[in-house]
Amino acid sequence: MLEEWHRVVEDTKTSVDVPDLVRKETSDDQPEARTISTYDQDVDYSSLSESTKSMRSFKPKISHMSGLPLDMLILNHSFGYDCRKRANLHVIDVDTVLFAAGNIVVILNLKTQTQHYLHSNSGGGIGAIAVHPDKTMFAVAEKGNAPDINIFDYPDLNCIHVLRGGTEKSYAFIDYNNNGDLLASVGGDPDYMLTVWDWRNEVTMLRSKAFSQDVWRVTFSTELAGQLTSSGIGHIRFWKMARTFTGLKLQGALGKFGKTEISDIEGYVELPDGKVLSGTEWGNLLLWEGELIKVEIGRIGKKPCHNGAIQQVIMDEGELMSVGLDGYIRVWNFETIDAAERTDEVAIFEMEPMNELLVGQDVQVKNLQKSSDKEEANIWYGQDGNGGIWRLDLSFSFTSQAPEKMCNFHAGAVMAVSPSPGSALLATIGVDSSVIVYDCAAKKQMCKTKFTMGGSSILWVPTSVDPKNMTMLSGFSDGVVRVLVYQKKRAGKDPYARKTKYTDRTELVLKQVFKPHTRSVTSIAIDHEGKILATGSDDKTVFFLTVGETYDPIGFITVPSEVTHLTWSPSSHKQNTLIVSCKGGQVLEVQAPQPGCYDTSHTYQVTGLTIRTHIFKSVKSTIRHEEDLARLKKEEEERKEREEEERKRRVERGLEIDEIPEEEVKPPEEPWDPYMPDEPSQILFCHHSVEEGKFWVSVGDFDAGYLYECEFVGDEEKETMQKGKLYEPTRFLPVESSDDVPVTTIAFSSTGVMMVLGMKDGSIRLQPLETPGDIGTMGDYWRNTMHDNNYGQITGLGISYSDQYLFTVGADGNVFSYLLMDEDKLMEYIKEAKLLKRAEIPPVLVGRQHSGWSDVVLLERSHIEDAKQKSEHDKMIALAEKKKASVRQTINEMRSEFKKLLEKNHEIPQHLQLSSKEFEMAAEIRHELNQQIFDKVGQVRKQMAWEQEKSRLSLHKIRARYKDPVECERIILKAFLTPHLVTTYRTSSLGDDFFRAKSEVNARRTTNFSRDDATRQSVKQPSMSKKLLSSSESLTKRVQGNITTTLKGSMGERINKALAKVEEKKHRRALRRAEWDQLNSNKPPDNYEDPADVAAIAYAKDNMGDYKLKSASDYVVPDHLRMNTNKARSRLLDLKEYIHHQKYYFNQRLLQLREKKLNVICEVKTLTSKLFEVQKQLPSDLVLPVPQISEITPEEMPEKKYEYDINILQKFKKHKTASKVTSGFTGGFSVATGHSRTLDAKSSIMTSSIKGTESGQTVLEEITTSEEVVQSQLENKLQQMERIKLIYERDRILHSINDMISNFDAELRCLRHDKFKMDVDMKNADLKEVTLFEELQLLKEFEKFENEMEEKVDEKRNENLQMMEKIEDVQTKLEFKKKDIDKLLEKEKTLHANFVTSLGDNNKFAEYLMKVFKKRIKRSKKKSDDNEDSDDESDEDSDDDSDWSESEEESDSESGGLDLDVCPPGCDPHMYDETCKMREKRLDIEELLSEEKRQKDVLNKELDVLQKKAKVIVMSLKSAEDELEAFQLEKQRKLNELDVIVILKLHQILHINNASIAADLTPCLVFESHNVIKLAHRIKELEQEKGLQKEQKK
Repeated sequence: MLEEWHRVVEDTKTSVDVPDLVRKETSDDQPEARTISTYDQDVDYSSLSESTKSMRSFKPKISHMSGLPLDMLILNHSFGYDCRKRANLHVIDVDTVLFAAGNIVVILNLKTQTQHYLHSNSGGGIGAIAVHPDKTMFAVAEKGNAPDINIFDYPDLNCIHVLRGGTEKSYAFIDYNNNGDLLASVGGDPDYMLTVWDWRNEVTMLRSKAFSQDVWRVTFSTELAGQLTSSGIGHIRFWKMARTFTGLKLQGALGKFGKTEISDIEGYVELPDGKVLSGTEWGNLLLWEGELIKVEIGRIGKKPCHNGAIQQVIMDEGELMSVGLDGYIRVWNFETIDAAERTDEVAIFEMEPMNELLVGQDVQVKNLQKSSDKEEANIWYGQDGNGGIWRLDLSFSFTSQAPEKMCNFHAGAVMAVSPSPGSALLATIGVDSSVIVYDCAAKKQMCKTKFTMGGSSILWVPTSVDPKNMTMLSGFSDGVVRVLVYQKKRAGKDPYARKTKYTDRTELVLKQVFKPHTRSVTSIAIDHEGKILATGSDDKTVFFLTVGETYDPIGFITVPSEVTHLTWSPSSHKQNTLIVSCKGGQVLEVQAPQPGCYDTSHTYQVTGLTIRTHIFKSVKSTIRHEEDLARLKKEEEERKEREEEERKRRVERGLEIDEIPEEEVKPPEEPWDPYMPDEPSQILFCHHSVEEGKFWVSVGDFDAGYLYECEFVGDEEKETMQKGKLYEPTRFLPVESSDDVPVTTIAFSSTGVMMVLGMKDGSIRLQPLETPGDIGTMGDYWRNTMHDNNYGQITGLGISYSDQYLFTVGADGNVFSYLLMDEDKLMEYIKEAKLLKRAEIPPVLVGRQHSGWSDVVLLERSHIEDAKQKSEHDKMIALAEKKKASVRQTINEMRSEFKKLLEKNHEIPQHLQLSSKEFEMAAEIRHELNQQIFDKVGQVRKQMAWEQEKSRLSLHKIRARYKDPVECERIILKAFLTPHLVTTYRTSSLGDDFFRAKSEVNARRTTNFSRDDATRQSVKQPSMSKKLLSSSESLTKRVQGNITTTLKGSMGERINKALAKVEEKKHRRALRRAEWDQLNSNKPPDNYEDPADVAAIAYAKDNMGDYKLKSASDYVVPDHLRMNTNKARSRLLDLKEYIHHQKYYFNQRLLQLREKKLNVICEVKTLTSKLFEVQKQLPSDLVLPVPQISEITPEEMPEKKYEYDINILQKFKKHKTASKVTSGFTGGFSVATGHSRTLDAKSSIMTSSIKGTESGQTVLEEITTSEEVVQSQLENKLQQMERIKLIYERDRILHSINDMISNFDAELRCLRHDKFKMDVDMKNADLKEVTLFEELQLLKEFEKFENEMEEKVDEKRNENLQMMEKIEDVQTKLEFKKKDIDKLLEKEKTLHANFVTSLGDNNKFAEYLMKVFKKRIKRSKKKSDDNEDSDDESDEDSDDDSDWSESEEESDSESGGLDLDVCPPGCDPHMYDETCKMREKRLDIEELLSEEKRQKDVLNKELDVLQKKAKVIVMSLKSAEDELEAFQLEKQRKLNELDVIVILKLHQILHINNASIAADLTPCLVFESHNVIKLAHRIKELEQEKGLQKEQKK
């Protein structure tokens, strides 16, 4: 091992890439790989970079020219964690975190528990840590004078950048931006400077004062570049990096709370839209928009989001999480919060979190960091303010892992440490009420025990007291001292312990507990002989106890002020004395008390001990004044020497010699008086000096910076000493380079060669002593800072029994273990060291019997002196009670004598008797007493009125909370003759919450149904067709008219008849066409399907025998089987209602049976009384025993326990009094009442049986008497007949009683059998309820996305329906246009036929008139009723001109030279005019026909466009439905993963393997039997169908 030590040291000396005090450790199973680095003394620093040189510049401070090695003390392990420090947990790698512990950064692997260390560069402490976004480096911001920010790469841990000049004293927080190219830092007191760094170039970009008070946090916005947010005490500030005409500036806007109470803000998060969500002290969230609060957010019911301050708000992957000191992590809906608004009615916007996780009951989550493992995206690590690091699964699903505590530490200050006197173990105690035992050799925590109050001191008892080194004494803040025994954990201990990373194999067992003090126990000490224990406390007392198997009190003494330290004299001193250090500056030397020599019968306060007192007198001002005078004198002598040398040089050079100036006459010194502090400095530590009667003290406050040796002075010596010299220290030693920091504690090695000083600034000083144990011989020093410099005061020091290890604990919660160099090698540089001795776990206590001590509620225990005074008080009370008893006895004797006189008065003749008034000495006294009693009763009633009303209201509230909701209590109904019994179900009524939820579910279901119906129905608008029909009819009316001729005579009649025939035919054709139209309108479309056929096909598909497994990859979830939260909630509510109804029905049956039992008991009592009467008349040999029937017990009538009267109350009072006298009152009101009622029932049964016995005896006596009388034969016959009747009546009554009892018992057994079946059903229902609840929770996770997809599908369906409606409307218009065109064509043909008919036969102008009829002419456009635009008219006129224009030559050629516009000679002018009119009608019809064709073309184009759009909509609808179907399949897969409990019998398991049931049923499928039968039948049907098809093909 020595070679290992040398090899490690030599390797470390040549390793220039490792910073100072970097320590890499491995797991316990690889000790040979352990490396220990030292402080390099021989390294060539010229080869290092500037950053590395800066990192290596800090080293332990050593006395000049002392030769003490730098690696005199090496950090071995860190057992602590500053869990109260803000943001003190960072994830740097998979399973690797880093945090600050005092002056070092600990890099901890949570899986292997190995640690790496980095010491601070300045030695002033670690202010803040930040990890780069890509996890390849991290920044450490330090504390001290002008601290630096050092940036290290990972995992090499080389310092690659140093940022300087960001603040004056300390950094409070640092943070990288999202890209990692900028770094923001904020300083602490006094400057609070916000700085933005370009860290790669090590330059400052922007600076500004953040606030005038503490700033706790500053971060970059993750979404908006150039924006920052800072928060702290009573403020939040929003920053922007803005470009101005003078350059880039940092502009900050302070948040305005307005009407909201000002709050300290610990956590916040920047939202993507620029808003900021922050926490508050009272647990609510604040949404900031700009500089103002948009809304305050709380939970429903005016409950805060967290019970306590919100420490962190996180935005991760679209989810908002808040972290609180109440141990909860809650997830909030981002969209709801982002859209939240404040209303005038309600100031707080209320909502409930989507998910929440309670990490633990005694957990304070202060910081969350996400794991860097991409495979575990939902794993986070949490900083527990109550001492721990947690691994948390925040997936919030049914497969989520339970919170796991990875590490366990002290929470807050560690008050004391005590190493084991025989092993490498050490014990610590902290203000978090816990005691922890560590193994420094194995570098792990062995066990932890937590108590009710904070710890204050601890002592591992010496080997002289416990040779096995297993016992320790621990003192607590409430004055209690516990005796703890360290041993292996007993089997079966703590079966319900919370899951942690490691399970303790050892434990601390409480052996004894006593309370010697009323306030905190500050010091515990055992004398060198191991016989006397002394405890000091803040209650200004020192208590002495004997040391043995148990610790028994000797007595206590009072001291002038609070005790700070106790120390016993060493064995080298002649007298065994105790030195007591006090907070008020007093030091007492107390002679060790002798056990059993003091009278403690009345009090434990000891008198007669020899006590010498020393009051520390401040001499620091005198010391400093003398030092200043000596410094001035030395400076004056040096000045004179320099002047003399200068004069000599001038003489040697031959220069003129100035006259020797006369010495300046110094002004007389001003009188100086030493400074004395107003309040004496407290004594922090005290130690015996080598000389008896002298001692060394460490003093705080003004007198810090020195160690003082003082001496106890006797009374005689005090008189002889000068008044000003009394109590002055005899000598003093300065603590060099301490800057007047107080020495809080001192420890010595076992040989006394090494002294270790613990300082208030967290530093450690090693001072070798020339003379072992003599503080006065201390010389050179070795100093290093390990604990936090601001609040890390060292509260305890300890050196292991082998002097190998040094232990320090501090107020910052850290526990450090160091390797201490061997004392014999201190003056040489790194030589041999002792072998490391691993601690062995002490064996389990065997054969030792504990004395029965148990940890009790300490508030119930009394201080030892208080207990003594209480016993004396009890004695006085007992004497007083004894005297009272004697007086009462005298009064009782007088009462008995008076009673005898009254009896004698009654015995004498009445005329000689004295009246009652004559016995009254004063009637007015009795009247006054009665009046006083009445007044007192009235006064008591008034005094108790408030209590009475309070009790009444309390009873009402308790009934409303616990009794009224109960619909049926647990009733036990018992049989008469058998031990069978049946119990009801204790059920609660379905409350308003249930029916409210039920109505909400029904309302949602109705809304969904109406929405689905509206979606499925194709809304048709017949108004358009009606409109078209009306337009068509109007068009027909415009064209149609009675076509007649104006010709007269026979030709006109013929023409009119022909026209009438044409009109009749036309009318018939119109009627026929209308019938066809009506028939065609009722014709279903081509894609029409009969609903009955559709239902039959669907039924066939579902029942054809093809069973789709839900776990199949191609499974399609049918619409009616698709589950959502509303359906799941409805099923769950229906199941709850079903369970309630079943239990209610069964309870009603049992209540009816109980009512029947009451009737049976009543009838049996009636029959029993009749039986008594019958058996009175029977002889004794014919008398049968009367059946005894049990009464109703309180268990069968539990509602009766709430009914009481004055008798029950009096019995309850008697029972309560009796219980107090015997063993104490242990029952409640209902218990006592039930007990009294049971006694009443038993007594009534006994009374009835006694009465029955007495009546039976009376019957026997009467029968015996009657038998003695001699009767005649007739009388005997009559008596015999009567006897037969009586026997029959007796048997009938007995038979009736037995039948009623038997029938009742039979019904009860039947009901009991039904109860068994119902229990099974209810248990299955409960299991199903659990399954449904899990299903509901799972569906809630999919609800949001599913609703979005369903809304998308519904939207597409509505679009499709609207498009189909538009297409249908256009098609309807086209149909009507076709009909209108056909009608116009038909009218044109009719007009042409009428014209031909009107020409008649053999008309020579027929050809001419035909040309006139067909001639195209120009016609002016008729103004329409719709007032068309002039542009359209002009266009149509131009069209008409183009259509109807013809040349005159063409018209002349067609008419054979006749003018078609003038009636030719010989032609009938009337016929010519009629032809022109008919020509106008023809032209009107042609114009309408051309317009209708044009509109038809427009409709065809519109139809094409709509059909194209419909195809696009159908494709998008199909895509949305496919996405919804895929989502439903994924949801079904998740539902399939839920565990469903199915109860099977053996015959239902068909998975047979080698004629036996398989051991593993995992691959089995649970299938319904009737579906198996259907599938089997389907196989046969398919075989038959296959055979039929083969036959048909043949």
